[in-house]
Amino acid sequence: MILPIVAYGDPVLRKEAKDITQDYPKLNELIANMYETMYNAYGVGLAAPQIGLPIRMFVIDASPFAEDDDLTEEEKAQLKDFKKTFINATILEETGEEWCFNEGCLSIPDVREDVFRNEKIKIEYYDEDFNKHVEEFDGLAARVIQHEYDHIEGILFTDKLSTLKKRLIKSRLANISKGKIKVDYKMKFPSAKKAR
Repeated sequence: MILPIVAYGDPVLRKEAKDITQDYPKLNELIANMYETMYNAYGVGLAAPQIGLPIRMFVIDASPFAEDDDLTEEEKAQLKDFKKTFINATILEETGEEWCFNEGCLSIPDVREDVFRNEKIKIEYYDEDFNKHVEEFDGLAARVIQHEYDHIEGILFTDKLSTLKKRLIKSRLANISKGKIKVDYKMKFPSAKKAR
């Protein structure tokens, strides 16, 4: 089932999300709905707060990046089948050089900005079967994880912009929160209080 994506300005996007247990109600159905919602909006990641749930879970399918001609063959291979569910994730380390990449967000449509992030991460998480993993990722895989991880921490990519950049996009962000934007996927706007 395709769920409405919560727009910028909704308080749920600013909450630090809570861990869940293995017996979370209809967990497999929720995960399937999150993937379906993400694919419907042509996203590569979706965090539970973006569908209005303040829980520590996000899904990623970074395989569309494998088509990018600017990547090395090794990077393409890493991203080709990169589809993962992260539950109760904790980033243990962020290392390496900070690098810039133009990011967007399904909750903040039509706003894309350059964001600096560390190139490598070490993360602990549970998968959809509640098996525990500690893994290291780098490059675009690490970046997508960091972006979605920020969502469960109540952080948006726009928080990482310079004061000047924030000022330049302020009115666009206000319009998003008021629902004054055209999107081709289902959204829920905080001031409109209805899905479009």
